[in-house]
Amino acid sequence: MRAPRRPRRTVAERLLGSYALVLVAFGVTVGWSFLALRAAEHDAELLRAGYAPLLLRIGEALSEQNVFAAQLNHITAAKNPSDVREWIETARRTRPFTFSELKKTAERPDSDPAVQRFQEEILRETGAIEASFADEPARFATMHDAQAVGDREGAERARNDLVKREAEIAQRLLTLKRRVEDAMDSLTARARRREERSVQLLVGLALLTFLVGVVTSLYARRVLAPLTVVTARANAVARGDLTPHPTVDTNDEIGELATTFEGMVGAIQRARSELVQAERLATIGKMAAHVTHEIRNPLSAIGLNVELLEEEVAAGGDTESMALVQAVKSEIDRLSRIAEQYLSVARRPAPHLERERVDDLVRELCAFLRPELDRANVRLEIEVQEGLPEVDLDESQLRQALVNLIRNAREAMPKGGTLTVSVARAESGDGVEIRIDDEGAGVPEELLATIFDPFFTTKQRGTGLGLAVTREIVEAHHGIIRCERRSPKGTRFRIVLPLDAPIASGAQPHQPQ
Repeated sequence: MRAPRRPRRTVAERLLGSYALVLVAFGVTVGWSFLALRAAEHDAELLRAGYAPLLLRIGEALSEQNVFAAQLNHITAAKNPSDVREWIETARRTRPFTFSELKKTAERPDSDPAVQRFQEEILRETGAIEASFADEPARFATMHDAQAVGDREGAERARNDLVKREAEIAQRLLTLKRRVEDAMDSLTARARRREERSVQLLVGLALLTFLVGVVTSLYARRVLAPLTVVTARANAVARGDLTPHPTVDTNDEIGELATTFEGMVGAIQRARSELVQAERLATIGKMAAHVTHEIRNPLSAIGLNVELLEEEVAAGGDTESMALVQAVKSEIDRLSRIAEQYLSVARRPAPHLERERVDDLVRELCAFLRPELDRANVRLEIEVQEGLPEVDLDESQLRQALVNLIRNAREAMPKGGTLTVSVARAESGDGVEIRIDDEGAGVPEELLATIFDPFFTTKQRGTGLGLAVTREIVEAHHGIIRCERRSPKGTRFRIVLPLDAPIASGAQPHQPQ
């Protein structure tokens, strides 16, 4: 069972697919670059709009808190306590605005969960700090009153208590600031790692894209390589090289072009061979006409004289002279047969095709040749398939072709053997096949291609026209003749005649009455 043919892929489809692969690799590289840039943009935006404002506000609040605590720590030892007191009171009244700005910054909406957690924590701490401001007026009043009455010890106790509370507030702000800084450092480190990984991946993807591009270029070159071979082959054919070359089925237009081109070269070679054969046969025709004119009449006269001489020698009873006359007569007969062969080639008429049964013709011919084969110690076997259809054939010409083949088979077995003639339906189903098998030495492999050429012969006294005439007859019937080696020895000739032969120019189809 023949394997199903793969669907043909065009060169355009294959090249488009390879370059689409390059585009996919390039798209992956560009896509990853875009994602990396988006991630870097997100981190930068997170630093700019999320953490940086919080850090700035916490830093401002911490700075003011440290200045406030420093001034408060030296209020009892100041030379002008009234001025310091006025500054502290002013700073104490303005400090809530600083924490209010910090709360506003923390209350800004943000989509990042980590920033949201920091905002919530800042709001909690800011609320706790603001709650601690509730009892500040009383504490500051106690310190100021002690200073006013000259109670230095009471003023310092009140101051120490206030400094301690302010230090706790500063420590809370410092903790928030450090947490925000740690988060920013972590974000920066993560961005740096992402950047390094992105660079590595981009380099890898760039190398992958380059590799895919190189592979695609090599694949495109491989796809188009048969086109270069076809071009070189066309140049070789133009220079006269008609030697058949095997083709590689690439399952695309180029492979189809190469196969078609080789088929065309084969057709040209066959046409040239047929032309050479036709020229040879034309030469034979001219030679035959010349032989007929110049040799045939003298041969006839010589033959008559030899017959008269044979009668006289026979009457004289000279045995030695009689043998010489017989040898001369045999050579004259051989020359006459050669002349007749040349004439048959030169003057062969177009076949007169009629519907006939090949098996009947083969049986009749084998019955006629059996005595001749028996004398040569050749056993003849006939194998005929039943129910064979009729074919268009010229009985006399096909008979001559089969006689040539059967006698060649007999001569290939000088010590005897089995000769098998079989008739069966052709394997293709559209013709009848005749096979003639012998048990001779067989035709050498290197001679199979030239065995049907005119004048080619392996016999010492052959003319080389028998198989050439046979092929001409078979081809005139629109048939096919092949010569094959048999295993372990012997030769097989196969003739396939079509069931319905087309009417060629010169052919004479039978016209029913």
